[in-house]
Amino acid sequence: MYEIKNILGIFATVLVFIGYIPYLRDIIKRKAKPHIYSWFLWSFVTLIAFALQFSDGAGSGSFVTLAAALMCIVVIVLGIIYKSQVKIVWIDTVFMILAFVALGLWLITKQPLMSAILTTIIDLLGFAPTVRKSWNKPYSETLTFYYLNTFRFGLAVIALQKYSIITALYPITWLTANSLFALMLVIRRKQIIK
Repeated sequence: MYEIKNILGIFATVLVFIGYIPYLRDIIKRKAKPHIYSWFLWSFVTLIAFALQFSDGAGSGSFVTLAAALMCIVVIVLGIIYKSQVKIVWIDTVFMILAFVALGLWLITKQPLMSAILTTIIDLLGFAPTVRKSWNKPYSETLTFYYLNTFRFGLAVIALQKYSIITALYPITWLTANSLFALMLVIRRKQIIK
């Protein structure tokens, strides 16, 4: 069973890199416009989530999280290079502030379980500006990217070497968030003709 989980973990990690190709291509073509607040928080917090997972024995299932953090940094860099700046409104700043408040609480608690919960909340708060932007402009995100994210997070959950709230909360949350976000994009695209 251990070998199967390692294979699934490696496969899911490779899918992270493959899954980002269409999104990175769309940033370069200026079709996708990543929200800088979301991607900044995701890169930072995803690194923390990886450290928590790895330290609690998640094994190869945690490497998916590390790969995602690295690719978030690539998205930020390309977003800056290709001037993918989107309109930042006051609610985006509120979500960013709430995320930093949650981050402060995480630093104060220094408890792995509370840390896993707070990092997941911080990441979801970071997703809010992207959801808001995409609700209004559903073609500003790459749909296949979120389909692949859903699939790879599903594999990451299966690949975990140890199941606990600390190791599983993050990938299960993002499995759900990506699938719901992809569904929202599909519905909004049908409502709004490009």
